[in-house]
Amino acid sequence: MDSQSQNTSLQRLQNVEKRIVRVLELAGGVMDEMANPSGPRKELINSHCSEFMQLIKDIQVTLREEIKSACEYRPFEKCDYVPRISNEICCKKLEYVISQFDGMKQTIEGYHAAALDHMALD
Repeated sequence: MDSQSQNTSLQRLQNVEKRIVRVLELAGGVMDEMANPSGPRKELINSHCSEFMQLIKDIQVTLREEIKSACEYRPFEKCDYVPRISNEICCKKLEYVISQFDGMKQTIEGYHAAALDHMALD
């Protein structure tokens, strides 16, 4: 997760926290209204219950999305360590092979020089 997505994720979770506080306030308001000596006001209870249910749904959706996002998070997905090390190993192998070829070339040149010297002496 990059810094930007972590930031927005944190903001969404902070909004969930605010919604949870509001849900508790609504539940408390309904309880107060039910305890009202003159009897509960139906419109107020309906309004609080409707808002309560909508907030619960919003909270569930947001938490599901955040959990899904957290499960999809792969911290090493963009890591290039393995390919980079593989390339470095291949380069070292090639350097070794080149050094071996250079050694073989020097040996061949040595044989050619020796053969030319031998032919010159004859």
